[in-house]
Amino acid sequence: MSSTAATATIDHHHDPSTTTGIPNKKLLLWTFLASDCMFFGCLISTHLIYRLHPPPGAMHPRDIFSIELTSFSTFILLMSSLMMALAVNAIQKGNIKSMRWSLLTTVFFGAIFLGCQVYEFEHFVYVKHLTITNSILGTTFFTLTGTHGTHVAIGVLWLIMMYVRSFQPANPAADRGWFWRSVLHVFAVCGLVLTAIFGVIGFVHVLQAGEGAGDFFSQHFFLVIGFAVSLALSFFLARPRGPVAFNEANAIDVESMGLYWHFVDIVWIVIFTAVYLLEYL
Repeated sequence: MSSTAATATIDHHHDPSTTTGIPNKKLLLWTFLASDCMFFGCLISTHLIYRLHPPPGAMHPRDIFSIELTSFSTFILLMSSLMMALAVNAIQKGNIKSMRWSLLTTVFFGAIFLGCQVYEFEHFVYVKHLTITNSILGTTFFTLTGTHGTHVAIGVLWLIMMYVRSFQPANPAADRGWFWRSVLHVFAVCGLVLTAIFGVIGFVHVLQAGEGAGDFFSQHFFLVIGFAVSLALSFFLARPRGPVAFNEANAIDVESMGLYWHFVDIVWIVIFTAVYLLEYL
């Protein structure tokens, strides 16, 4: 009797009970994150070992890094964790609208971080002449931060798909076009994110060259058109179309995604400290 009562107090968030008392999806993600910890641990350790014993004539990171830009992108990524937590809280209360806005804000912050990283990589390669093949610093740095950036990009795609999934109608059989509409919705939001990232990078290059906004539009006309079309299409596909199947029963899905996103943020804090900040001590 007591064991039954104890089991009833466990909140599985609509996930089937397990012998561990942990929802299946969450247990699977924890297992994956544990393996990812070892993976990133190897990459970070490799970078630190080579930094402690640099070869003669090696580039010095302080001559390459821009601590201001990296600090800004780190702050943005931390704020994305806050928005992810708000999304989890919203879906647990059944507030779909709030969850959607929180997910979109998390996507927005993730896109800013990726944009900063793309700009940083481009600057290091073409201005500082640091590549993955011309120095051990470049090899360890680009491998480590590039792998983390890939994790962020996967997380952004996952967030977009979860956001679009929240529009699935309660009765899909009565709305035969929902599947292809969802596919189009994913492409529209992805297009919005990509055009925004490269548009901002292009605008920064224009400003650095001493040119004006008119030069930006003339040089990136199709990018601007792509952004406008993606934005309009995203708003059109997000119109309310009746009851949806997504509710608080799907909280475990958003929580699992939140675990991944928070893990990526924590890993970046370690990378930011070990790769960037230690060079300034």
